[in-house]
Amino acid sequence: MRFLPLFWSGIWRKPARTVLIFLQVSIAFALFGMLQGLKTGVDHASAAARADLLIVHSRLSFLAESLPSGLIEQINSVPGVKLVVPVDIFGATYQKPSDRLAVVAIGLVGDWPSAFTYTIAPDYVAALQKLRTSALVRKELADKYGWKIGDRIPLMSNTAQVSGSTNWAFDVVGTFTDSDVGGARYIIVINLAYLDEARVLGKGTVQHFNVAISDATQAATVADEIDRRFVNSPQETKTESLLELAQSQTQSIGDMNFLIRAIVGAVLAALLFATATMLMQSVRERSLEFAVIKAVGFTDRAVFLIILAEALLVCVAAAGFGLALATVVLPLTAIMQGLSMPTIVVAVGLSLAVAVALISAAVPAVLAARLRIATALASG
Repeated sequence: MRFLPLFWSGIWRKPARTVLIFLQVSIAFALFGMLQGLKTGVDHASAAARADLLIVHSRLSFLAESLPSGLIEQINSVPGVKLVVPVDIFGATYQKPSDRLAVVAIGLVGDWPSAFTYTIAPDYVAALQKLRTSALVRKELADKYGWKIGDRIPLMSNTAQVSGSTNWAFDVVGTFTDSDVGGARYIIVINLAYLDEARVLGKGTVQHFNVAISDATQAATVADEIDRRFVNSPQETKTESLLELAQSQTQSIGDMNFLIRAIVGAVLAALLFATATMLMQSVRERSLEFAVIKAVGFTDRAVFLIILAEALLVCVAAAGFGLALATVVLPLTAIMQGLSMPTIVVAVGLSLAVAVALISAAVPAVLAARLRIATALASG
């Protein structure tokens, strides 16, 4: 610690250069943290997705094509199926067009929450059954608008009612959370029976069915049997588990491992070059200083370690700042909910910062250590 003032004075000999190095390293490791955090979030979503929950939708389109709600009986008859819940979804806005949310209409059959990734208190489930216009609000949405139980929510939608109005109103009877990392943050759950009764178009149809099965290991077999029942019919289906959907979404993003390695590798290579160049310039400018401290007794090894220590201080501090920034920003992104910065990413990032510091400072440190006192003093 007694050499810390020496390191500090060397670091701030050229403040502008130090700040530039700090910003370069910070940005590089903030990018590293964001990319690794995104990858971890996607991996978590895939790993946590339920294999025992199937989604049955139209083979033509998940969103654009509907299925008759009457298919529920045929799906229920498939061996291994435990529960079938019809689901329809429509978009709505609250107060202004930018305040968008999704309204999920659910057929309240049996233990319907078990066919979802929602966590709902039993009294809220019961409350949803009692009132036709009742709604459960995802906690994040309730927090955003300050909604509480008993509030009546007016919504605007393109889904028209029998009365001709496109304005809908629902009564908040509870809140819920969703463990699906990739799920939409702003959603409310309503009674499908009320939606089907009130709307003009789409009566007797649903967007998809949530199907809970008895054995997750038989998901593929059950899915194939469900689709087989509707082959060559006007309502051909495609059945996928949540796990399969999560994996397909991951694949649609591309090879994230390759992408992250390529980006991080390019950034670190550029960072090494820039940092090494600046350190080399710093050593040249300070040759007279190094000659003086050598003259008063500092060994070549000590000078070598001084350069390394200065580089370590700047790089590790900057990397820590960049990773902290990524830790704060990552959960706020709209790319995917539930993203967080794992401790291992921070540890790897700091280790990389140490490596960057040592590699970029190695050549300048060797040159400073081999500096001849007489030559440096004569040139100074």
